[in-house]
Amino acid sequence: MANSVAQFRPGQLIHHRLFDYRGVVVDVDPVFQGTEEWYERMADSRPPKDAPWYHVLVHEAEHTTYVAERNLEADHSMRPIRHRLLGAHFDRFEKGAYVPRRQTN
Repeated sequence: MANSVAQFRPGQLIHHRLFDYRGVVVDVDPVFQGTEEWYERMADSRPPKDAPWYHVLVHEAEHTTYVAERNLEADHSMRPIRHRLLGAHFDRFEKGAYVPRRQTN
């Protein structure tokens, strides 16, 4: 089994190693949670399913994405991203990371 301790956390800026985009982590799955059909169609590099996967808002894009940990690295630029869904997930940008919204019951 692969290391299932997540390397990134919600609010952290990331860079995709293969597709060269920046983004921010919104949520973390300890293992792949998609369908087999999605994996076969979208995960060309066949990353491991038994390691963390991340829900990411992509900088200057309308979409979100689901990415395997092995394709990500930290983005140390300290620059905010632009995405229309930032306010739904985060309160503010502070010291190079986004502060997640507090969940209320």
